[in-house]
Amino acid sequence: MAKNHGNQIKDDKLYEDLRDRGESKEKAARIANARANPSMHPSKKGGTNPPYEEWSKDDLYARAQELGIDGRSKMDKSELIDALRNH
Repeated sequence: MAKNHGNQIKDDKLYEDLRDRGESKEKAARIANARANPSMHPSKKGGTNPPYEEWSKDDLYARAQELGIDGRSKMDKSELIDALRNH
């Protein structure tokens, strides 16, 4: 049974699942609250950029550089994609 996190968390079970997967408290709360709100559809939202798999390695490297990802110069394309997704 999910612990009651008070009024600030709208979906306690989802919040706990996200925290167990290593998400920060803030990110877990945002996701849990967005999914609990019927007027929001977070799984249907998304940017207009193509998926990272369609980016060139140079573009992935530039984005990793913008984000300050360490070790990017030694990464291949798949490693850059993983690093960007997990940043």
